[in-house]
Amino acid sequence: MAGAAKSYSRQKYALSIIDIIYSIALILIFLGSGLSLSLEVFLKSSGLPKYLLSPVFFLAISLLYYLLNLPFNFYSSFILEHRFNLTKQKIGAWQLDQLKGAVLAYTISLILILTFYWVLGRFNQWWLVISAFWIIFSIVLAKLTPILIIPLFFKYKKLEDEILRQRILNLAAKMGVVILDVFEIDLSKKTLKANAAFTGLGKTRRVLLADTLKDKYSHDEIEVILAHEFAHYRLGHILKLIAVNSLVTLGLFYLIFRTSGNALSIFKLNSLIQLAGLPLIFLYFILFGIIMQPLEAFVSRFFEREADDLALKITCAKEAFISLMEKLAEQNLADRNPHPLIKFFFFDHPPIDERIRMAKDR
Repeated sequence: MAGAAKSYSRQKYALSIIDIIYSIALILIFLGSGLSLSLEVFLKSSGLPKYLLSPVFFLAISLLYYLLNLPFNFYSSFILEHRFNLTKQKIGAWQLDQLKGAVLAYTISLILILTFYWVLGRFNQWWLVISAFWIIFSIVLAKLTPILIIPLFFKYKKLEDEILRQRILNLAAKMGVVILDVFEIDLSKKTLKANAAFTGLGKTRRVLLADTLKDKYSHDEIEVILAHEFAHYRLGHILKLIAVNSLVTLGLFYLIFRTSGNALSIFKLNSLIQLAGLPLIFLYFILFGIIMQPLEAFVSRFFEREADDLALKITCAKEAFISLMEKLAEQNLADRNPHPLIKFFFFDHPPIDERIRMAKDR
């Protein structure tokens, strides 16, 4: 099992790196070859109403990217998962998920893009205005995710195990966390990995227990993993992460504001408001994401350690925590002890072995 986990993890890391490099290369080719500018000229001369130019341009480049990236996507999300027996999803169900995910991503991205262009043409300090909108939009989206987005991909119902449900509700009350209820989600139709989530904001806040977790783990183990999730709320991690993400968003758009003139000239473009410059914005997102990923991962790992510590203090369930980690490592084929560089770039949680050592040392 350890060999399978290492093999699976190595392939996932390699695919992630290849995907990033490939995406950057595609954008540079699209911009550098003049294809982006040619597409803009073609659409403007096609007689399309002005209000459709941005949606159609974005749709065209999104479809092109999806088709060119399809081999990587299919291998990483379907073939590899089946090869390591981490899913039983059929090809038809995978294709339907891809379609729903693409429509959802396009819709959300289009809202942000149209807002970006609207703000860009009306404010000198546009980077502040667009940053504020993106931050507010992300908060609203987090609030709506449990009621609008998750049901598109999963079915969930109130947890039928009344003993476990009451135990979780009592734990939430003990930790000062207000939740709507505890729900069971049919994660097994897509993956055999185990997971639990504390999702939503305000009145949409709820616990989602994957059936792959509920059916294979003891009540003690489930309680300690949810104590970890509730600890994030108790320790203010959600608000802190919103603050961190807000600063990252501000930093990204300020960087675009200060440097886009030089970047545009490289590709013989005149202004960010040009449709042809949209791929350049995507390039900024990718490159800035690469730069910020280690810092964001470090902050996340710090918060996860704090949540582990509080969960163990609240539940006093050291043995359950250790057995939980052992089971998760085996079921999810986790890389228990990654190379420091891999941990630095890819891990937003402490590695499993590190979490187990922390518990044993208490």
